[in-house]
Amino acid sequence: MSTAAQTIGKRMTRVLFLTSALTIPAASFAQDVNAVPVGDDEEEFGEVAPADGQQDLIPPPDAQDGNVPDAEGQDVDEQDVGDPDISVPGGGTIVVTARRNRDVTRSSTQVVSVLSATEIARTGEGDIAGALSRVTGLSTGGNGLVFVRGLGDRYSLALLNGLPLPSPQPLSRVVPLDIFPTSIIASSLVQKTYSANFPGEFGGGVINLTTRAVPEEGFLKIGGGISGDTQTTGQQGFAFFGSDLDWLGFDDGTRDTPPSLQTFFDSGARLSDIGVDQQAIARELGNPNLVLTQRLDGVPANFSGSITGGTSFDVFGDGRFGVIATASISNSWRNRVITSQSAVNADLDLDTDFRDFTTDNRVVVNGLLGFGLEIGEHQFRFTNLYIRDTLKQAQLSFGDDFQSGFSQQIQNTGWFERQLLDTQFVGELEFGRLGVDIRAGYAQTQREAPFEYTFQYVRTNEPNDPFGEVFVNVLDRQRGFASVAFSQLREDLYYGGIDVSYPVTDWLAATVGYAYTDTDRRSERREFFFDADTGFPDGVGLFRPDFLLGDAVIDFFDIGLIETTQSDPAFAAALDIHAGYGKLQIAPVDTVTIDLGVRYETADQTVNPINVFDIDLGSSALTALSNDYFLPAATVTFEASDRLQLRVAASKTIARPQFRELVFQTYFDPETNRQFNGNPFLTDSELFNAEMRLEYYLERDKKLSIAGFYKEIDSPIEAFSSFSDNEQVTSFANAPSANLYGAEVDVQASFDLDTLGGWFATKQAVVSANYTYTQSEISVADEDTTNVFPGGTRPASDFFRDGAALTGQSDHLANLQLGFEDLDRLQQLTLLLSYGSKRVTSRGTNALPDIVEEPGLQVDLVGRQLATLFGREFEVKAEIRNIFGRDFEEFQSNGTDRIEINSYERGTAFSLSVSAEF
Repeated sequence: MSTAAQTIGKRMTRVLFLTSALTIPAASFAQDVNAVPVGDDEEEFGEVAPADGQQDLIPPPDAQDGNVPDAEGQDVDEQDVGDPDISVPGGGTIVVTARRNRDVTRSSTQVVSVLSATEIARTGEGDIAGALSRVTGLSTGGNGLVFVRGLGDRYSLALLNGLPLPSPQPLSRVVPLDIFPTSIIASSLVQKTYSANFPGEFGGGVINLTTRAVPEEGFLKIGGGISGDTQTTGQQGFAFFGSDLDWLGFDDGTRDTPPSLQTFFDSGARLSDIGVDQQAIARELGNPNLVLTQRLDGVPANFSGSITGGTSFDVFGDGRFGVIATASISNSWRNRVITSQSAVNADLDLDTDFRDFTTDNRVVVNGLLGFGLEIGEHQFRFTNLYIRDTLKQAQLSFGDDFQSGFSQQIQNTGWFERQLLDTQFVGELEFGRLGVDIRAGYAQTQREAPFEYTFQYVRTNEPNDPFGEVFVNVLDRQRGFASVAFSQLREDLYYGGIDVSYPVTDWLAATVGYAYTDTDRRSERREFFFDADTGFPDGVGLFRPDFLLGDAVIDFFDIGLIETTQSDPAFAAALDIHAGYGKLQIAPVDTVTIDLGVRYETADQTVNPINVFDIDLGSSALTALSNDYFLPAATVTFEASDRLQLRVAASKTIARPQFRELVFQTYFDPETNRQFNGNPFLTDSELFNAEMRLEYYLERDKKLSIAGFYKEIDSPIEAFSSFSDNEQVTSFANAPSANLYGAEVDVQASFDLDTLGGWFATKQAVVSANYTYTQSEISVADEDTTNVFPGGTRPASDFFRDGAALTGQSDHLANLQLGFEDLDRLQQLTLLLSYGSKRVTSRGTNALPDIVEEPGLQVDLVGRQLATLFGREFEVKAEIRNIFGRDFEEFQSNGTDRIEINSYERGTAFSLSVSAEF
C-alpha cells in the first residue's frame, strides 16, 4: 500500500478510537421491523424480512404505538411505508441508532442503494442488469455484466440471497445479470462500501439479489408479450436449421458428439497416431443442418411468456409454510451489421476492413421454486433456481485484406448453451437476544458450444488467376479453410457459512462468522481444421459449405484433420476460500454509529492443464496462487440532524484473477466478436478504498446525497488486444498500480399533484436523477515489469501507458427518470435517460491506440396501465427503447483518424406485454 493510503488509514483509525473514547453509550435503540407489503405485491406478500435483515434491540418511546416518525417527526402509518425484502450474509445490518428509519439506504450502516420490486417495475426492464443500470454509479456492458463506479466487472461481486453465484460465462467470474428476469427478484441491493461480512473480493461494490418472498395468500399470475426492433423485426437476416427444438433453447440430439469423434476423444490418441481414421471423423462433421447458412426474408418478432404462483398455510400451531414457483421463456432476435476493421500501424492505416452480418436468436428459459417456513422467531428459506440461456448465431462476413490484396468471405455458425442450477438454504434463528444465521448452497454452471463452424473463402483479385474473380476455399489455410470446434465448461460451487450476533450491551453489538467456498471448474476446447493436399482442385473449392464437406469430397480427395488445440486442450481450475470475520457496531451516542470489522481470508487458486492424450505434452500453462489477507473495514455514520447524515468509510479489499483470465485456452465471445486467451502469470490485486458521503433527507420520498470516493489498486488486471489478419485476440496482464477517484450526486423526489384538482387529485410526479464523475490513472515507471505467458517478464510499458484510464471506466455516468403515476391504481408513465461517456475496453499494443467504447445517450419510455377486460383486470405494459436510435460504437482513434473495431446500428425497440392475476 502506498504512503498516502497508509496515512489515510492511520488517520481513520485514530478518529475511530478518539470518537469511542470521548463518547458515552446511548440508551435507546430501534425495535424489530414489522411486516410491510412491497410495491405492487402488497396483496400477494405478507411479512417480509427486515431491511438489511436488521435486528433491533429496544423500541424507542415514539414507536410503541405501531406508528413510525417521518423526517418531520410526524407519525406515518406503517402500511404507507414500503420495505424491500433483503437477505444478506452475516445477519444483515444491526441498526443501533436512536431513530427508527424505515428507508434502507438511510438506516443501513453502509452506503447502499436498493431497488425494490416497485422501483424495478417502474423501469420496465425485463432483466435485472437493465434495472441496475439506473442505480447511481452503475452501468452495464452489452454482455449483461455490471460495472460499478467505472470499474470493470472483475471488481463487482454478485450474490443471490447472500450466497455466491458461479458464472456460466467463461470470460467472467461474475454471473451475467441479464439472465435474471425481474419477475423472480424481490429486491436488489448494491453496497458500495465494504463490510467484513461480505467476501473480500470487493472492488467497486457488491450486488445482492433477493428472490421473491413467500406469499401470504394464494395467487396465480400469467403474462406474455411481443417485441421487436427496427434493425431486426421483419428485416432480412441469416439462420441455419439446427434442430427441431432450437426455438425452445434446447437441442434434440442433433449436436451430440458424433460416434467416431467420441471414440477418438475417449481413446487418448492424437490425430497423427497410427490407427486414427481421420476420414471417418471428418465425414461425421458435415451435417448440412449445422453448416448451411440460409437467408431469412423476414426475421420474426420476439415473444415471451411467464407464469408465477404461490400459496401458504399454517403449520405446527405457531408456524407458517409457504411455496412460490415461477417459470418463464423469452425468444428474441437481433440483427447486427458490424463494421470490423484492424490497423497495421499507429497512423491507423487499414490492415483489414470487414462487414459482419450477424443474426442472433437468443432463448432464455428459467424457473424458480422456493419454500419458506416460519416457526416463532425462526425463519427458513429453501430456494431452487434454474436458468438456461441459449444463443444461436449465424454470421456472414465480407471484407478485404489490404496486405495481401485478397478479399474474403467468412461464414460462422454457432450454438452456445449456458445453464445455471442453484439450490440454497438459509436459516435465520433467534434465541432471545442471540441471533444465529446459517447459510449453505450448491450451484452448478455449464456452458457447451458444440459445432462452432468457420468457413473462409478467398478471392485473390489477380487478373492472371483463372479463379481470381470468385471466392474459393481449397482447405489449405492459405486460400480458404474450414474449421469446427467443440468446447464445454462445468463449474461446481459449494458454499457454507454461519454467523452469530449478540447485543453485548445496550450500545454495543457484536457479530462473528465463518464462510467457506469450494469452486471447481473444468473447461475443454478441441478445434479441428479440415486439411486437403496441394492437388485439391480450385473448382471444387467453389462448393458451398455442406457440399465442400460432403462424404464424396472427403473420400475422393482424402480430406484429413489437423487439431490446433493439441498443446492445451483442457484445464482444471479450483479456488478454495476459508474466511472468518468479526464485527462490532457501536453507538457511543445516539447520533453516531460505528461499524468496525476485520475479515481474515485465505485462498488457494490453481489452474492445471489436463492431459487428455496418452502421451504427456508437457504444458507449462499452470497457475498456483496461495495467499491470505487481513481485510479491515470501518464506517462511521453521524446524524447531524433529523435530516442530515454524514458517512465516512475506509477499507482494504482484494480482486483475484478470474479463471478465464488464467486459462491459456482460446475462447470466442459471440457478443464482442473477438477471441480471448488467458495469462497463467496473473496475480491478485489489492485495493484501498475510502469514501465520504453526505445524505440530506428533506421529507419522505425526497432525498439528496453527495459523495466523494477514492481507490488505490496495486497490480490491477487489465485487458490488452493484438490483431492477426481479421482476428482480434485479447489477453490480460497486471499493470503496476492505479488509482481512481470521483464524486456522485443522487436526487430522488416525488410531488403530489392533488392541488391541481380533478383528474390530478390522485396523481404524483416522480423524479430520480444521479450523476457520477470518475477519474482513474495507471502508473507505469520505466523500471516496472509485468509477466505475460508464454514470453515471461516484459517491460510494463509494452502494454500500459502511464496516466491511461483503467479499462471499463467512464468519466461521466448519468441517469434521469421522470415519472407520472396514479396513487390509487396502476397507471405509470416513465421517461428514462441514461448516459455514459467513452470508456476503454482493451489496451492497444504495438503502439496502437486503446480500443474505446462510447455508450452515449439512450432514451426510453415505459408505460404501465391497469385495464379491465371481460370483467378481469389486466396489467398492460408498453415500452419504447433507444428512441433516438443510439448506435453501438467501439473503435480506435489517434486523434486524427479512427477505425471501427466493433460498431453497429442498434435501432429502436418496441414491446407490448399483458399480465393478469387470478
